Amino acid sequence: MRAVVQRVVGAHVEVDGEVVGEVRGPGLLVYLGVAHADGPDEVAWMARKIWDLRILRDEQSASDVAAPVLVVSQFTLYGDARKGRRPTWQAAAPGEVSEPAYDAVCAELRRLGAHVERGVFGADMQVHSVNDGPVTLVLERIPSP
Repeated sequence: MRAVVQRVVGAHVEVDGEVVGEVRGPGLLVYLGVAHADGPDEVAWMARKIWDLRILRDEQSASDVAAPVLVVSQFTLYGDARKGRRPTWQAAAPGEVSEPAYDAVCAELRRLGAHVERGVFGADMQVHSVNDGPVTLVLERIPSP
C-alpha cells in the first residue's frame, strides 16, 4: 500500500463539477494506492500512520488536533514508467481488490477518530488543494511474505 500525504490548508474533490469531498482549514490530503497483496495488516498500518503522523504545524498530528482527512483513491501511484514512454499499471491492484482496501482505510481512520472525506472510487476526479509548507510525504507498507 502506498500513500502520498500532503499537509493542506484546504482541499476538495469534484466529480462532474460537484464537490464530493472537502476539508476546510488545516488537514491532510491523502492519495492512496493499493497493490495486489495488500490486506488487513497494510490497511491498519496505513490508517494509523496517517492519523498519527506529526506533520501538521507545531509537530502535531491529525489525531492531536482532530484535523480532517480527505482520502482519494489513486491507482497511478503504482505506475511504472521505467521503460518506454507509456507507464504500466501492473503493480496496482484491480478494482475488486483496491476498492475494499480503500474503503477499509477510510473506515479504520474513522474508527481511530478521524473526520474522513472521500473522493469517488474509480471516478474521473478533479482535486483542488492548497498545500501548506509545502509538506508532502510518501508512505509505503509492503506486505510481509
